[in-house]
Amino acid sequence: MKIVFMGTPDFAVPCLRVLAESSHEVAGVFTQPDKPKGRGYKMIPTPVKAAALEYGIEVYQPLSLRKGDDAAEAMKILHNIAPDLIVVTAYGQILPKEVLELPKYGCINIHASLLPKYRGAAPINWVLLNGEKETGVTSMQMNEGLDTGDMLIKKSTDIGEDETYSQLYSRLSEMGGQVLMETVDAIEKGTLSPEKQDDSLSCYSPMIRKEMSALDFSKSAAQIHNTIRGVTGFTNFGGKRLKIFASHISDNIAHNCSAGSIIDPDKFIISCGEGAIEVTELQLEGSKRMKTSDFLRGRKLTKGDILG
Repeated sequence: MKIVFMGTPDFAVPCLRVLAESSHEVAGVFTQPDKPKGRGYKMIPTPVKAAALEYGIEVYQPLSLRKGDDAAEAMKILHNIAPDLIVVTAYGQILPKEVLELPKYGCINIHASLLPKYRGAAPINWVLLNGEKETGVTSMQMNEGLDTGDMLIKKSTDIGEDETYSQLYSRLSEMGGQVLMETVDAIEKGTLSPEKQDDSLSCYSPMIRKEMSALDFSKSAAQIHNTIRGVTGFTNFGGKRLKIFASHISDNIAHNCSAGSIIDPDKFIISCGEGAIEVTELQLEGSKRMKTSDFLRGRKLTKGDILG
């Protein structure tokens, strides 16, 4: 099949790679425009663009597919390519009806949740924030709704108790490539059995806000642990900002301790409103990110010190 791929972040790269290394023709890649980054504001290509160039695939970066001269030019390009299928993975733009209806087999999306749950922009964050035990990847026939199209193929995976966003992101990214190839092969063979989504089972996963990372130790250990896993937590310690990248729920529970107080300075265990957590990876302002064991070699904590 002749395929156009649309994606932007590194999450989408495994999907592009499996297509580029398959028997199918990737006739073009659409990705978001390059952005300036770093002190010199050097223009940096998106991860998908960088991967596409490795394979010698033509790359297009319209500002919009819905309005303006860029959209008109993009439609002209797509009509000239005449793809059999458009594959979308974390592209970052809403596709207009004209694009959705252009290919012979329409447009399919690789979504990082077990639809119909966790539609929207940040499903990986929200399954962790909500303490879900299972998630996965769903391929979906796209329509004009927000992740509301018919489900094609699902693959599920258990979530580790201490698994963080970056770890789950990486696993689901690779799983996305597997689901995509199964879906494309089934489309070609005509063996798909699309399943309509039950809207009553859906929930929305909105964009993450910076303030969601602030840790409130009056909450339960489970809630704090899930915040750390889902969005990386931050608090104040010794007058400095402390980022907490990983933790686990501790069995060490000290009674009559204030929420946010250190109850085991040798392991950096913190009392919560209910239960306690052990910090396992952190970064104190002015220092590099490190394992807590390395942090404690150079700094002595005091029992009863308060965070927050």
